[in-house]
Amino acid sequence: MRVVLTGGATGGHIYPALAIGDAFRDRQPGCEVIYIASGGSLEKQIIPDKGYELYEVECRPLDRRNIRKIAGTLTGTLKGRHQALRIMKKFRPDVVVSTGSYVSVPVVLAAHSLGAAVYLHEQNGFPGVSNRFLSRFAKKVFLGFDGAREFFDDQSKLVYSGNPVRKDFSGRDRGADRASLGIPEEDLVIMVFGGSLGSVTTNEVGEAVAREYAGRPGYTIIWGTGSMYFDEISAKLREEGFAPENVRISAFIRNMPEMLSAADITVSRSGALSTAETTVEGRAAIFIPSPNVTADHQYYNAKAVADKGGAFIVRESDRTADDVMRIIRELDADRDHIREMEAASRSAAPDNAADIIYNTIMETYR
Repeated sequence: MRVVLTGGATGGHIYPALAIGDAFRDRQPGCEVIYIASGGSLEKQIIPDKGYELYEVECRPLDRRNIRKIAGTLTGTLKGRHQALRIMKKFRPDVVVSTGSYVSVPVVLAAHSLGAAVYLHEQNGFPGVSNRFLSRFAKKVFLGFDGAREFFDDQSKLVYSGNPVRKDFSGRDRGADRASLGIPEEDLVIMVFGGSLGSVTTNEVGEAVAREYAGRPGYTIIWGTGSMYFDEISAKLREEGFAPENVRISAFIRNMPEMLSAADITVSRSGALSTAETTVEGRAAIFIPSPNVTADHQYYNAKAVADKGGAFIVRESDRTADDVMRIIRELDADRDHIREMEAASRSAAPDNAADIIYNTIMETYR
C-alpha cells in the first residue's frame, strides 16, 4: 500500500500526520509512506528526522483582504498542484491523508484528479478554511473534537477520532517519570508552557507561578518560556539571583511525554496539539486560548475539555496571571478536585485515535 501524508507547517498539523503514518507503517511493514509539504523550516526539521521522505510543493496562504495576494494564492496553488501531480504520478498513492493548512489544497486537488482516496483530519474544534473546502473531495473527515461536526455540510463523512499523538504518550507511569526526572513523588507539580516560540502571556503566568512557589517544600515548577523569550527571562532572573532549586526553567520542554506525565496542573495555550497531549495524559488543565488565531478556534478546543470538567478557561487580559494564580491556589487547597479533573480530562480524548483513523481508512479506501 502507498500512502501520501500532507499538512503543515506547524507541529499541530505535522505531528498528527506522522502519528497516522506510524499507524500504517506499524501495521503494514511493507507500506510506503511519503510526506508532501511546503518545505518550511519545521517541516524540514521534523519530518525527515522521523524517517519520512519529504517532498516539497509551492503553496501560499489565503489573504482575503488583498486582491493581489488572492491572485498570488491561486497561482501558487495551481503551481503546487502541478508539482504534486508529478510526484504522485511517480509514487501512485492508494490513499492521501491531509491534516490541513494551505499546503493541503494543491496536494488534495492533485490526489483527487488522480483518483486516489482522500481523507482529512481536522484537529481543532473550529475547522480551518482548507479542510472545509476540501471536505467535498474526501471519503471521510476525521474530527479531533466532536463539536467540529456542526461546521461541515455532509455529516455522513464525519468520524470522531480524536487527535492522534505520538506513541510516547501512551502507557506512562507518573511515579516512574517523576523518579526519572528527580521530582519528589509527593510534590504538587505545576507546568507552564507556551509552545516552541512562547508567548508574553504564558510567560507572565510562568513568572507568577515561579515566584509564588519558589523555595517552598512540596512544590515543583516546570516553566517552558519558548525560544523567543528564554534569553531575556534568564538574564533578568540571573541579575536578581533568582535560582530556586524547585523551579525548572527552559526554552523548550523537549521530553514532553515524560513532563506531562509527571505534572499535576498544566497551564498552556489550547492549540490542537497541546490540548490533545494534555488530555491523552489526563492532566488538570488551565487553558489560555490565543486571541490571535482564526475564528478563535483555540477557545473551542479548550471548551471541549472544560465542558467535561477537565479544564478551566482563562481569557487573555491584563489580569490573566492573577486569574490563573487564583485557580491554582484553589486547586492546591482541594487536591481531590485535581484528581477529578484528571479523569474528566482523560475522558475528553479517545484512547486510540490513530487506530480509529487507520481502521476506517482500511475499511473504506477502495
